Amino acid sequence: MLTLSIERLTRKAFAPFGEVVDTDGLTPLPINEGFARRFNDLATIDVTAEGGQINISWFVASTRPAPIAIRLMERHPLGSQLFMPLNRKDWLIVVCTDPHIASTYRAFAATGYQGVNYARNCWHHPLLVLEDSSPFFVVDRKGGGDNLEEYWLEEMVQLDFAPDSILGK
Repeated sequence: MLTLSIERLTRKAFAPFGEVVDTDGLTPLPINEGFARRFNDLATIDVTAEGGQINISWFVASTRPAPIAIRLMERHPLGSQLFMPLNRKDWLIVVCTDPHIASTYRAFAATGYQGVNYARNCWHHPLLVLEDSSPFFVVDRKGGGDNLEEYWLEEMVQLDFAPDSILGK
Protein backbone atom coordinates (compact mmCIF):
# COMPACT_ATOMS: atom_id res chain seq x y z
CA MET A 1 0.00 0.00 0.00
CA LEU A 2 1.25 3.47 -0.91
CA THR A 3 1.22 6.09 1.87
CA LEU A 4 1.12 9.71 0.71
CA SER A 5 2.72 12.54 2.64
CA ILE A 6 0.52 15.61 2.81
CA GLU A 7 2.10 18.88 1.71
CA ARG A 8 0.88 22.46 2.03
CA LEU A 9 -1.14 23.68 -0.92
CA THR A 10 0.77 26.35 -2.87
CA ARG A 11 0.25 27.77 -6.36
CA LYS A 12 3.62 26.44 -7.52
CA ALA A 13 3.16 22.91 -6.19
CA PHE A 14 -0.40 22.61 -7.54
CA ALA A 15 0.28 24.19 -10.98
CA PRO A 16 0.53 20.84 -12.87
CA PHE A 17 -3.03 20.03 -11.75
CA GLY A 18 -4.82 23.38 -12.03
CA GLU A 19 -5.05 26.59 -10.05
CA VAL A 20 -5.13 27.47 -6.35
CA VAL A 21 -7.99 29.86 -5.71
CA ASP A 22 -7.16 32.36 -2.98
CA THR A 23 -6.36 36.03 -2.56
CA ASP A 24 -2.96 35.66 -0.92
CA GLY A 25 -0.57 38.23 -2.37
CA LEU A 26 -3.16 39.80 -4.69
CA THR A 27 -4.09 43.47 -4.81
CA PRO A 28 -7.82 44.08 -4.48
CA LEU A 29 -9.81 46.57 -6.48
CA PRO A 30 -11.84 48.86 -4.20
CA ILE A 31 -15.53 48.87 -5.18
CA ASN A 32 -18.88 49.97 -3.76
CA GLU A 33 -17.64 53.38 -2.68
CA GLY A 34 -14.70 51.76 -0.89
CA PHE A 35 -16.86 49.49 1.30
CA ALA A 36 -15.88 46.30 -0.53
CA ARG A 37 -12.83 44.83 -2.23
CA ARG A 38 -12.89 42.78 -5.41
CA PHE A 39 -10.27 40.21 -6.45
CA ASN A 40 -10.56 39.51 -10.18
CA ASP A 41 -9.42 36.59 -12.32
CA LEU A 42 -8.93 34.03 -9.54
CA ALA A 43 -9.43 31.06 -11.88
CA THR A 44 -9.87 30.16 -15.51
CA ILE A 45 -13.17 28.35 -15.94
CA ASP A 46 -12.86 25.93 -18.87
CA VAL A 47 -16.23 24.32 -19.62
CA THR A 48 -17.24 25.14 -23.19
CA ALA A 49 -16.06 21.89 -24.88
CA GLU A 50 -18.90 20.23 -26.80
CA GLY A 51 -21.28 23.11 -25.99
CA GLY A 52 -20.92 22.96 -22.20
CA GLN A 53 -22.08 25.76 -19.96
CA ILE A 54 -21.07 27.01 -16.53
CA ASN A 55 -22.81 25.28 -13.64
CA ILE A 56 -22.70 26.89 -10.20
CA SER A 57 -23.62 24.59 -7.35
CA TRP A 58 -23.28 23.94 -3.66
CA PHE A 59 -21.85 20.66 -2.37
CA VAL A 60 -22.00 19.43 1.23
CA ALA A 61 -19.30 16.85 1.98
CA SER A 62 -19.03 14.30 4.77
CA THR A 63 -15.89 13.04 6.45
CA ARG A 64 -14.56 9.63 5.52
CA PRO A 65 -13.56 6.94 8.02
CA ALA A 66 -9.98 7.09 9.31
CA PRO A 67 -7.52 6.21 8.06
CA ILE A 68 -8.62 7.85 4.83
CA ALA A 69 -8.31 5.31 2.04
CA ILE A 70 -7.89 6.50 -1.54
CA ARG A 71 -9.61 3.96 -3.77
CA LEU A 72 -11.07 6.07 -6.57
CA MET A 73 -9.72 8.79 -8.82
CA GLU A 74 -11.80 10.75 -11.32
CA ARG A 75 -11.34 13.33 -14.04
CA HIS A 76 -13.51 15.53 -16.21
CA PRO A 77 -12.37 15.53 -19.86
CA LEU A 78 -14.74 18.31 -20.94
CA GLY A 79 -14.17 20.94 -18.29
CA SER A 80 -12.46 22.32 -15.24
CA GLN A 81 -13.95 21.99 -11.77
CA LEU A 82 -13.56 24.63 -9.05
CA PHE A 83 -14.08 23.93 -5.32
CA MET A 84 -14.13 26.69 -2.68
CA PRO A 85 -14.87 25.87 0.97
CA LEU A 86 -17.53 27.99 2.62
CA ASN A 87 -16.93 27.04 6.27
CA ARG A 88 -13.27 28.18 6.41
CA LYS A 89 -12.21 24.71 7.55
CA ASP A 90 -9.06 22.99 6.28
CA TRP A 91 -9.56 20.21 3.75
CA LEU A 92 -7.51 17.76 1.69
CA ILE A 93 -6.75 17.28 -2.00
CA VAL A 94 -5.35 14.20 -3.73
CA VAL A 95 -4.30 14.42 -7.38
CA CYS A 96 -2.14 12.51 -9.83
CA THR A 97 -1.00 12.75 -13.42
CA ASP A 98 -1.60 9.03 -14.11
CA PRO A 99 -3.69 6.86 -11.77
CA HIS A 100 -1.73 3.78 -12.90
CA ILE A 101 1.61 5.22 -11.65
CA ALA A 102 1.91 5.49 -7.86
CA SER A 103 4.80 7.97 -8.02
CA THR A 104 2.55 10.60 -9.68
CA TYR A 105 0.18 10.88 -6.69
CA ARG A 106 0.32 14.02 -4.49
CA ALA A 107 -1.68 15.04 -1.44
CA PHE A 108 -2.21 18.62 -0.34
CA ALA A 109 -3.62 20.28 2.79
CA ALA A 110 -5.66 23.35 1.90
CA THR A 111 -6.63 26.02 4.38
CA GLY A 112 -10.25 26.99 4.70
CA TYR A 113 -9.38 30.10 2.69
CA GLN A 114 -8.05 28.17 -0.33
CA GLY A 115 -9.96 26.61 -3.15
CA VAL A 116 -8.75 24.76 -6.19
CA ASN A 117 -9.72 24.76 -9.83
CA TYR A 118 -8.88 21.33 -11.23
CA ALA A 119 -7.76 21.66 -14.83
CA ARG A 120 -9.64 19.78 -17.49
CA ASN A 121 -8.53 16.10 -17.43
CA CYS A 122 -6.84 16.42 -14.01
CA TRP A 123 -7.11 13.16 -12.06
CA HIS A 124 -8.36 13.93 -8.54
CA HIS A 125 -10.04 12.23 -5.63
CA PRO A 126 -13.59 13.27 -4.73
CA LEU A 127 -13.90 15.83 -1.91
CA LEU A 128 -11.95 15.06 1.27
CA VAL A 129 -13.05 17.10 4.25
CA LEU A 130 -11.89 17.10 7.85
CA GLU A 131 -15.22 18.27 9.31
CA ASP A 132 -18.63 16.73 8.63
CA SER A 133 -21.22 18.68 6.62
CA SER A 134 -18.58 20.90 4.99
CA PRO A 135 -20.16 23.17 2.35
CA PHE A 136 -18.38 24.05 -0.90
CA PHE A 137 -19.15 26.52 -3.67
CA VAL A 138 -18.54 24.63 -6.96
CA VAL A 139 -18.16 25.92 -10.51
CA ASP A 140 -18.06 23.23 -13.18
CA ARG A 141 -19.59 22.12 -16.46
CA LYS A 142 -23.14 21.20 -17.37
CA GLY A 143 -24.32 19.99 -20.74
CA GLY A 144 -24.08 17.03 -23.06
CA GLY A 145 -21.14 14.71 -23.49
CA ASP A 146 -19.38 12.30 -21.18
CA ASN A 147 -17.59 14.49 -18.63
CA LEU A 148 -16.75 11.93 -15.96
CA GLU A 149 -14.12 9.20 -16.08
CA GLU A 150 -13.44 7.10 -12.98
CA TYR A 151 -10.53 4.84 -12.16
CA TRP A 152 -10.75 2.37 -9.27
CA LEU A 153 -7.31 1.69 -7.82
CA GLU A 154 -6.08 -1.89 -7.68
CA GLU A 155 -3.97 -1.07 -4.61
CA MET A 156 -5.27 1.28 -1.95
CA VAL A 157 -3.44 4.53 -1.20
CA GLN A 158 -3.49 5.92 2.32
CA LEU A 159 -2.82 9.43 3.60
CA ASP A 160 -0.07 10.05 6.15
CA PHE A 161 -1.45 11.62 9.32
CA ALA A 162 1.74 11.01 11.31
CA PRO A 163 2.51 13.53 14.07
CA ASP A 164 5.24 15.12 11.95
CA SER A 165 3.00 15.43 8.88
CA ILE A 166 1.52 18.77 7.80
CA LEU A 167 -1.73 17.94 9.65
CA GLY A 168 0.03 16.62 12.74
CA LYS A 169 1.55 20.10 13.22
